[in-house]
Amino acid sequence: MLRLKPSFFSGTLHHLSFLLTSSPRSINPSFVRVNRIRAMSSHIVGYPRIGPKRELKFALESFWDGKTNADELQKVAKDIRVSMWKQMANAGTKFIPSNTFSYYDQVLDTTAMLGAVPPRYGWFGGEIGFDVYFSMARGNALVPAMEMTKWFDTNYHFIVPELSPEMKFAYASRKAVIEYKEAKELGIETVPVLVGPVSYLLLSKPAKGVDKSFSPLSLLGKIIPVYKEVLAELKAAGATWVQFDEPTLVLDLESHQLKAFIDAYEQLEETLSGISVILETYFADLPTDAYKMVTSLKGVSAIGLDLVRGEKTLDLIKNLGFPSDKYLFAGVVDGKNIWANDLEASLITLKTLEAIIGKEKIMVSTSCSLMHTAVDLLNETKLDNEIKSWLAFAAQKILEVNALAKALTGEKDEEFFRANSAAQESRKSSSRVNDEAVQEAASALRGADHRRATPVTARLEAQQRKLNLPMLPTTTIGSFPQTMDVRRLRREYKTNKITEEEYVEAIKEEIKKVVKLQEELDIDVLVHGEPERNDMVEYFGEQLKGFAFTVHGWVQSYGSRCVKPPIIYGDVSRPNPMTVFWSKAAQSITSRPMKGMLTGPVTILNWSFVRNDQPRSETCYQIALAIKNEVEDLEAGGIQVIQIDEAALREGLPLRKSEQAFYLDWAVHSFRIANCGVKDTTQIHTHMCYSNFNDIIHSIIDMDADVITIENSRSNEKLLSVFREGVKYGAGIGPGVYDIHSPRIPTTEEIADRINKVLAVLERNVVWVNPDCGLKTRKYSEVKPALTNMVAAAKLLRTELASAK
Repeated sequence: MLRLKPSFFSGTLHHLSFLLTSSPRSINPSFVRVNRIRAMSSHIVGYPRIGPKRELKFALESFWDGKTNADELQKVAKDIRVSMWKQMANAGTKFIPSNTFSYYDQVLDTTAMLGAVPPRYGWFGGEIGFDVYFSMARGNALVPAMEMTKWFDTNYHFIVPELSPEMKFAYASRKAVIEYKEAKELGIETVPVLVGPVSYLLLSKPAKGVDKSFSPLSLLGKIIPVYKEVLAELKAAGATWVQFDEPTLVLDLESHQLKAFIDAYEQLEETLSGISVILETYFADLPTDAYKMVTSLKGVSAIGLDLVRGEKTLDLIKNLGFPSDKYLFAGVVDGKNIWANDLEASLITLKTLEAIIGKEKIMVSTSCSLMHTAVDLLNETKLDNEIKSWLAFAAQKILEVNALAKALTGEKDEEFFRANSAAQESRKSSSRVNDEAVQEAASALRGADHRRATPVTARLEAQQRKLNLPMLPTTTIGSFPQTMDVRRLRREYKTNKITEEEYVEAIKEEIKKVVKLQEELDIDVLVHGEPERNDMVEYFGEQLKGFAFTVHGWVQSYGSRCVKPPIIYGDVSRPNPMTVFWSKAAQSITSRPMKGMLTGPVTILNWSFVRNDQPRSETCYQIALAIKNEVEDLEAGGIQVIQIDEAALREGLPLRKSEQAFYLDWAVHSFRIANCGVKDTTQIHTHMCYSNFNDIIHSIIDMDADVITIENSRSNEKLLSVFREGVKYGAGIGPGVYDIHSPRIPTTEEIADRINKVLAVLERNVVWVNPDCGLKTRKYSEVKPALTNMVAAAKLLRTELASAK
């Protein structure tokens, strides 16, 4: 038998296939089978698709604006794909994913693949092009976009499929096959990734007008044939592995939903002959019944499990065992956060698994797709060196995965591990991380219940006497368009091209324009437009202790929308007021109420990369105390209405029901801490966007805000159903009357119709009229007519309601 050196196994599959072809009789087939897998011991679930410096964002927006054509957009997209495949291949990654790139969203890509296009988009068959694809995502002048909601407990948004019993499915996008072939032409073998059929249906909703009792899961038998076509094409193209992402398996599923997985993969089994399947799960551990089902599935060669967020995953394997005919893709490198992995701790976990199921059955992987982290730490040339040593972005996590895979096979890179251990120790002992006074103040909050002393109904009466607002008061959510001039102004100030005095005067002028516009539109409660702010979390983090910031640490939120989460590395406190100067300046130029605009503690937490060395609740209480100081300074400065946005309250909700009550308790408590000290006459608003809120409505009520504004339009008034079912809400509420994430301008009649739907289930004296979200990403050419129509609709209904008395 031919003897191969250990270093051989760090080579590419190309090397092995060459040897097999040139000397087929010299290698024992069983040796090849086992060692081929052992050589392929590293795996990446998915990778960021925006590009290291947001190349996709700029290409998309240029295309949407008509400045570039489809060919130019596709070239940028291909360059990004090629770059990430080569990066993984050069690092030695053995299971490299393809079809994880997307022009907008991977669930929307699956909708396109299945031809599951709602009729309003006018698609009648054939390959789905950009016109239909982007209309589904963004809407167009004639029809609204599909609903968008959060991807599990992340800040990523997906486009929710709209399905009906009559829908006919057809193989309408060959993207998965095209991208697999594209990589193969480069000499890179990849694992095509597909959103699994059951998760796709479980994440779908009945189309508008379809009976609510309809279950999209009943369509499983209709979509499986399309999956079979895709798999047949992939197999014909040479694919030997395919990855099905089935993240819904970590949820609390009912027995019939679990059975759907068995049915799906049994139906696919014959087509899968000759292809090895990775069934990938992430974001939590599997419930026991799901684990038992998944490990017994036929036709599945490997199971991907999250051993970072899945804190009970190791115990599941210890107690229930792992099938001898399957490989474990062990997600030990955190795909959702940016901290350098504790390699020694991960290696202990892998060794524990090795003792249970055998080394040859373990593939080292990320806990989930790396699309939830920033792209490459090497681009951060301005980041503090000490903090930088504690971090790993997507590119560095690839190296961590491969280092662990090598260590598991006895080829431990001692220097790499030593550097990692030194960074871990540096972080634990750094004086920059710990502030005893902050820790004591936060700890003292745990046992007390912080609430405003007066019930909300009495507060609203006191506030109305002071504010004297009309019925159906109008407002906006906070931000106004961030024009190129505004962005340039902030950039010039940041690079010292203009003085602080010049910057302040220019920002004041921008605020005056925004205030004047709102007065001309006759909006009742104004905002200053936030021209001084780069991002609703980053702006505050820059002024709080315990935060660090990147230049290129962007993460995709949806489509071309990217966010740059702050890094919470230490204890949090507020050295100085953060917004009081701008809010007072804005209030001084109008007699109308001006909202002081803050981001709430839970949203700052959930939209940051959070330290993982203490409970998240502890960090949230620290932020709450900082925001509390700001709220009280705003009130002392004469601001009568203060909005504390908690857009991401639900985003942090644990995926398993048994863990949700504890989270909601400390999250709601944190919000109340931030505003419990204000007078009855100070009106506290909050805002929430793109999430399903009905199941946490009682926690929202418990937040005890005076007014809540909430996404409503894109989800077909889903929020209103909870009030139809008898939930009583005594505070003010503004279910959004139009979708700001689409360039489409709603008519006055359309907005009036939405308000009437709200009035059918809520008392008129608590209803506010507002858009779904902030206007930062829109253009003034869209904002002005949309707000004009919104105010006109409110006035129309005020007249009708007054005459109906």
